[in-house]
Amino acid sequence: MKAIMYGGGNIGRGFIGMLLSKSGYEVTFIDVMDTVVDTLNREHTYPVRIIKGDTYEDIDVENVSAINGKDVNAVAEAIANADIMATAVGVNVLKFIVPNIVEGLRLRKERNLPPFNIVICENLMDANKVLEGMIKEKLSDDEQKWFDENVGLVEASIGRMVPVQTEDMKDGNPMRICVESYNYLPVDKDAFKGEIPQIDNMIPFSPFDFYIKRKLYIHNMGHAICAYLGDLYKLEYIYESIDKDDVYIIVRGAMEESARALSKKYNVMLEDIILHITDLLDRFTNAALRDTCKRVGGDPARKLSPKDRLIGASKLAIEMGITPVYISIGVAAALFRYLSEAQDKTLTPELILEEVCCLKTDEELSKLVVNMFALMKNGTSLKDIRRYADKIVASKLINVI
Repeated sequence: MKAIMYGGGNIGRGFIGMLLSKSGYEVTFIDVMDTVVDTLNREHTYPVRIIKGDTYEDIDVENVSAINGKDVNAVAEAIANADIMATAVGVNVLKFIVPNIVEGLRLRKERNLPPFNIVICENLMDANKVLEGMIKEKLSDDEQKWFDENVGLVEASIGRMVPVQTEDMKDGNPMRICVESYNYLPVDKDAFKGEIPQIDNMIPFSPFDFYIKRKLYIHNMGHAICAYLGDLYKLEYIYESIDKDDVYIIVRGAMEESARALSKKYNVMLEDIILHITDLLDRFTNAALRDTCKRVGGDPARKLSPKDRLIGASKLAIEMGITPVYISIGVAAALFRYLSEAQDKTLTPELILEEVCCLKTDEELSKLVVNMFALMKNGTSLKDIRRYADKIVASKLINVI
């Protein structure tokens, strides 16, 4: 069995490629980094280190090779000969790999090969629709018809945390990837064409929209809020931030607001989502990952966009009749990061909420966020902000009762 792993970076090597190799596939990575390509072709193996606290386990991922993404013909031929493919290149890079994918799919059509599935491991809402649009732009009407019938674009929820690799983590081997132990890969069961492949720890699930929202509105949202609150304490690492009692309480409160909304929206047991939150919060404390607030909170404009982790989670909560009080604290802290990095020093929180978040100034969420931002700007401690939020939540509960 042959698999293509498009992207030989942290997620590609540290998660998906590893699962494919363990499942018995001959894995070919496609990447444009010469050092990665050359080393994989020379060694045909690379190390993954699973870390937790002061302990770790080393695993050798074997039966691997690589192709330089600049070699269009070689990439197309590999895609034509593969049984399955996955992408983990990053949202902003997807458009650059589409021409190679299209050439590979054309070869499959010409050779009348079986249905083909592409597992999309990108941190992007509606990733399947986005990639489909990019691919179909380059296909004829006849090719589009064949594509619809023979190619499955399968969304995946990437839960494994893989931080930026430091020299210490590489421990003398530049190909080493350090990761946490979590290694489950939920995927969209309904998106597959033909038989669903057997891949270790891959969980086909329907309706998959629940998993996508759970990842974005609980995991990504909670992680981001932890980073932005860590900024307020001038902390470097996520584990340092979540170790602060008030950060923990606010992050957990925000995640539980999303949990209640998701439970109502998708009719999923709240207890199961809460257990997932408890596990995530424990994983955030993993100091060995050395994940930074700077990295996790990076690109605040995207994280504040209407459908992303902060505003999207807030809107879902409001839709389900839940006031996103704790999430609003995270949004306010994200505004601090946004403003600190902005070139335009005339920007205001209200303007960002309107232009970036697409919120009207008279919306309840906007008012909540502006209020929380004002408290932060005036130097109110996070403990007092949390207590203020607790009172709002209590008043909402009293009104419901």
